[in-house]
Amino acid sequence: MSNQQPAVTFEEIRALLRNLPGPDLDAGTAALQRERQLTKPAGALGRLEELAQWVATWQGQHPPDIRRPRVAVFAGNHGVAARGVSAYPAAVTAQMVANFQNGGAAVNQLCETADADLRVYELDLDNPTADFTQGPAMGEEECCRTMAYGMMAVEMGVQILALGEMGIGNSTSAAALCLALFGGEAADWTGRGTGVDDEGLARKVAAVEAGLAANPQAKEDPLEALRRLGGYELAAIAGAILAARVARVPVLLDGFACTAAAAVLFKADRRALDHCVVAHRSVEPGHGRLLEALGKEALLDLGMRLGEGSGAALAINIVKSAVACHAGMATFADAGVSNREG
Repeated sequence: MSNQQPAVTFEEIRALLRNLPGPDLDAGTAALQRERQLTKPAGALGRLEELAQWVATWQGQHPPDIRRPRVAVFAGNHGVAARGVSAYPAAVTAQMVANFQNGGAAVNQLCETADADLRVYELDLDNPTADFTQGPAMGEEECCRTMAYGMMAVEMGVQILALGEMGIGNSTSAAALCLALFGGEAADWTGRGTGVDDEGLARKVAAVEAGLAANPQAKEDPLEALRRLGGYELAAIAGAILAARVARVPVLLDGFACTAAAAVLFKADRRALDHCVVAHRSVEPGHGRLLEALGKEALLDLGMRLGEGSGAALAINIVKSAVACHAGMATFADAGVSNREG
């Protein structure tokens, strides 16, 4: 990550949140009207029909088009990882980034299958965030600069953006964020992540509790929660989601950590994630609880917990199928098929 990102403040981000573009109701209505004319019983394609309308509404065009999907994976390291909250050492973050770059990870295969452009963004891996059990993970300027960097992933021509992350320790960070944003107990939000044993899980729960104790301000403001308990990759994801909204790019969110980053924006404005669909439900126990808090239903539930944008990349083909049916199917009139009204 370059240190030359545009200067941004929390106040500017709050101003952006207050002025988010809304849905394009004309495009959404056009999609709904066409859906009613296609050669199938009403509602027969289930959620595929909703997805086609969602893409049209947030792209602001009809018919919708997602021939140029992008998968953006942000990678960052966490100071809290030194507390033994993961089954893997922090060095694995950089090693997995190299694996992404060499084409050897699951997300590479899924992107190839979906004909999606994969971009991997390293966020100062040699310098992790501070250990949030001792104080804020990031300063405000640091957090804002990272959000601005994430915004740069939304380039001209991207038609749908699938977001993911890589960062040893980030399920601990995600659990702490969710506890600050939605309350409850640390154990409610904390799972085994990379597969820690019972002692590791106890260390994670203790770290989440300590993080809230050291950063009580995190409960008062969602952006403060992000900078105090989040990580570089989570801040970048939040920035990318905001930029996608401004650019009218629909977003697919990956699993628990990615959705926790998005939840920061939801707590600032309940409409901030209307252009987002959660691609899959992670087996992390906190993810199901988080989806309920956000009022969202994941597209897929395949027992996945890999991260790295894998669930979001997988869902691209589902959305492509929805758009293909919407745009390519014949209408009753085109096909000379009688509908139930005729």
